[in-house]
Amino acid sequence: MNNTKSRALQLPNTEEEDDELNVQSQESKILLNSLPRERGWLSDYIYLYKDFWVTSYVLTGIISFQKNFQAKDTDIILVTFPKSGTTWLKALVYSMVNRKIFSLDNTPLNATNVHDLVPFLESNIYRNGQNPGLSGIPSPRVFATHVPYPSLPESIKSTTCRIVYLCRNPFDNFISLWHFLMRARPKDLEPLSLEYCFDKFCTGACGFGPFWGHFLGFWNESLKNPNKVLFLMYEDMKMENKLQMKRLADFLGYPFSENEEKEGVIEEISKFCSIESMRDLQPNNSGNKVLERFDVASFFRKGEVGDWMNHLTPSMADRLKKVVEEKLGGSGLNLKLFG
Repeated sequence: MNNTKSRALQLPNTEEEDDELNVQSQESKILLNSLPRERGWLSDYIYLYKDFWVTSYVLTGIISFQKNFQAKDTDIILVTFPKSGTTWLKALVYSMVNRKIFSLDNTPLNATNVHDLVPFLESNIYRNGQNPGLSGIPSPRVFATHVPYPSLPESIKSTTCRIVYLCRNPFDNFISLWHFLMRARPKDLEPLSLEYCFDKFCTGACGFGPFWGHFLGFWNESLKNPNKVLFLMYEDMKMENKLQMKRLADFLGYPFSENEEKEGVIEEISKFCSIESMRDLQPNNSGNKVLERFDVASFFRKGEVGDWMNHLTPSMADRLKKVVEEKLGGSGLNLKLFG
């Protein structure tokens, strides 16, 4: 599956496609000038587009994704708020759905970064307004996105494709996001303090934020349509891994058999996809790049539950708790802050 997908994504543009990209680029510039903006974490500015914040870097990709993506009933769409266990979820799902094709000894994950095997729709496939042909990719096609539920293409909502949402508590989420983006922030831009970024995170002004709107869009949809949207908690995946792995596999339509359970297949996949194992694989070594701008090693920092306590002051923690209570109170979504 991965080879076919790679070929599809690397096809050169035709002259007509290049012309269309130029038109889209001009349209995006006009749109950007009309949108509210804030100082960006990774770039000069982020922009408020349809109730969520986005960088100019991915805006054209989001628009092309919304216009052009045609979901299939067999598609699997993995969704996260940035730095919520995205890399981990991609590796787990890729390994699950391909376990009859590849053993863990010969899985493409040993030679290819998981973000190439399970690409982001807005910042990889449709990046810069591209519109590659995806119809030739064998099923099940597995894609990822950070786009909030209301702004997903209609074809994703109207087909029976499955959506898996992984939610991480916003305390650890913020710390992971800050470390990741400050490492990738261009050297010609002044550093941003933890305190400054925390303030923006609490007001929602960060890429794909506010976090509460992102969480609630998929949480509410999972309550309305549990056969369509599976809502997973990062902390549950950490603390009840086997149970959550079985739940995920059942939802995807790739349940583990009784024999697989007895033979320890769940544990083998879990161990292989752990942050400790993944960071040791050659494609995840420092120096390799994801989306041409992120050092791949930065995707494998700690992955711990409760690390926020080593970074946030008591007053910062109190402020974020109040935001969570105000924005998520009454939703039934209960976050776990400790390991």
